[in-house]
Amino acid sequence: MSNTTFRKHILLIVLSFGGFTSLARADSNGGLFVEPALTYENGSNSINFPSPLSDSSGNITGFGIGARVGFHLSDAFFAGIDARYAMPKFTDSSVSYDAKAVAFNWGPTVGLQMPGIGLRVWGTYVLDGYLDPEKSGNFDVKFEKATGTRFGAGFRILALSLNLEYQQVKYGQTDFEQIGPLPSGTTGSNTQLTNKTWIASVSFPMTF
Repeated sequence: MSNTTFRKHILLIVLSFGGFTSLARADSNGGLFVEPALTYENGSNSINFPSPLSDSSGNITGFGIGARVGFHLSDAFFAGIDARYAMPKFTDSSVSYDAKAVAFNWGPTVGLQMPGIGLRVWGTYVLDGYLDPEKSGNFDVKFEKATGTRFGAGFRILALSLNLEYQQVKYGQTDFEQIGPLPSGTTGSNTQLTNKTWIASVSFPMTF
């Protein structure tokens, strides 16, 4: 992924924070919240590569950032948009793929919380996203059109929340930028990556 695209994603998150913060200051009774997060993920991948390659498995681990932005509809219920950006390490067994990657996904989220106790639970439906590993050997692929779910629980202590989530995402399209004997620049909708990941995070809920 280029530095320009990386800066665009960071700018989008920063502008979202700034925009929602300004709205909240203009109307303190609006029930707005912003929750940036620092994340670490550790999970497994499975890929059904086309012939002559065989199906394979691998791992994905690394740090990232994220944010939820939305509304508290009551003291115990919240809803909004959840976006994640990560820079994990991607490995794959069948083609010895081992490279740094960038990943992004987003979707709507809803949750419940117990203000007096600090316990929180939520679920997110991933609407779109991508996973783009760097080139490794003679292979360079990009996985797109992510859909899936992410469920989590956390415990809020003063201004921070300690969280654990489970994410299962399927990438419905693979761009073969370079992959062994296959032609470069082709797209395969029959080649799909399924990613199952545990995500630990520290987030900073801010309500207005």
